[in-house]
Amino acid sequence: MNGIETRYDAVVFDNDGVLTYPTDESVLTEASRRAFEVFDIDPAPSDLRSLIDELSVETVRTLTDRYELDADEFWRRHEAERTALQLEAIRDGEKPMYDDVETLADLAVPTAIVSNNQHATVEYIVAEFGLEEMFEAYYGRKPTLRGLERRKPDPSYLETALDTLGVDSALYVGDSRVDVAAARAAGIDSAFINRPHRRDYRLDIQPTYQLETLAGLPALQPR
Repeated sequence: MNGIETRYDAVVFDNDGVLTYPTDESVLTEASRRAFEVFDIDPAPSDLRSLIDELSVETVRTLTDRYELDADEFWRRHEAERTALQLEAIRDGEKPMYDDVETLADLAVPTAIVSNNQHATVEYIVAEFGLEEMFEAYYGRKPTLRGLERRKPDPSYLETALDTLGVDSALYVGDSRVDVAAARAAGIDSAFINRPHRRDYRLDIQPTYQLETLAGLPALQPR
C-alpha cells in the first residue's frame, strides 16, 4: 500500500472537474431556459445567470415567485432539463472523462463519488464510462429543493457515502472551496486538484493537500 492507503480507509471524489470535464455553462443556461419555456416564460438573461452564479433554494424561490410558478414543480423540470442536456453533451464527447481517472483502479481502498450534480447525471456517467467496478457508491443531488439544499458545502451526501462504505477515516478529492468545506464539515481530510480550469481560482479555505493530477494521489504530503 502507498501512503494515502495507509492513512485513510477510503477515498471519495467529486465528479465535475475531477473525474469528468466541467459542464459548459452554455449547456446549463440552455437547460434553465428550456425549463422556463415549459411554463411559457421568457426569463431575463440575468435570471438565467443567477441559476449558475447564485444557485440556491432561495434563488429558485425568488425566481419562481417573480414568474408566479410553483417552486417544486419548476425545480423538477429544471433538474430534468439539466440532466437531459448533460447526457447529450456526454454522448457527443463534449464532457469527457479525464485520462488520469484510470489510475484510480490501482487504489487498494474503497472509493466513492459525491457530486453536486444531479444523481441521474452521475449515475449515467458511471455507466457510460464503465466506472461501476471502480466506485462502490456514488451520490448526486436529488431532483428536489431539499436535494438542492443538501448540496456541498453541506456534508450530508458525503456523510451518506462514508456510511455506505462503512468508514470513518477518508480523503475527499475535489476542485472547489465547497469540496474542502464539505470535507471539513464531515470531519475528514481534503485534497484540492488544480485542474487547468482552476489555474486562476482563489481557494479561500485550506485543504489538507493539493495535487495537479489524480496520478499524484499516492505521493501526497500534508501542506
